[in-house]
Amino acid sequence: MRAVIVGASRTAEELGRAFPGAAVTMSGGESVLAEAPAGKRLVVATPGAEPVVPGGYGAALLLDGWLLLGRADLRAGEETLRRWMNATALVAPDGTVVCGADAGIPAVQALIRWDAAGFAASELAERAEVGFPPATHLAALDGAERDIVAVAEAAELPAGAEVLGPVDLPPGVRVPGAPDDGPPPQRLLVRVARREGRSLARALFVAQVGRSLRREGDPVRIQIDPLRIG
Repeated sequence: MRAVIVGASRTAEELGRAFPGAAVTMSGGESVLAEAPAGKRLVVATPGAEPVVPGGYGAALLLDGWLLLGRADLRAGEETLRRWMNATALVAPDGTVVCGADAGIPAVQALIRWDAAGFAASELAERAEVGFPPATHLAALDGAERDIVAVAEAAELPAGAEVLGPVDLPPGVRVPGAPDDGPPPQRLLVRVARREGRSLARALFVAQVGRSLRREGDPVRIQIDPLRIG
């Protein structure tokens, strides 16, 4: 058996053995470096923890692209492209950047063309097609089924609001304040047109406050435009 993901420490060890004449510097976790010395050196950094090097890096290898792009997050693609571009910007003008991901992936193509605006436009069009933010507004209600349904029914939702679910949340997800021995939490989604976002938030707030004052049921967590839909 072999680990699917090799951590930064293991990567640094393997690179150190492959290039015995080069110093190895690590940046990440609790030891994030703002700068690294110039010279013959290998820098292993977690995403977002890349230190600045005088004169820029000679080369950059962007690893584990599949892991960044495969997260269950609406912004996985744009967040990955942002991190890649930030790392690429630290490379010297005559340096080389190698991205360890399929060249056919839109985020990789955007990196090759250095086209963040085009990627954003494409992302927006795709989300509009399926009714995801920011083309619409979504409210996620998490809690016991009886409680999230009660909040949705008590709220004076804007005209045309779509109520989707409820569906089970992933195992291990907890709602703050909910009893540990209560039923498994579920999620209910309420989708409205972009212009109705404020009305949706106000309606859910009023319904939630009313339940709290009457001390009805268990807590319900409400998020507007959550990054994770399910």
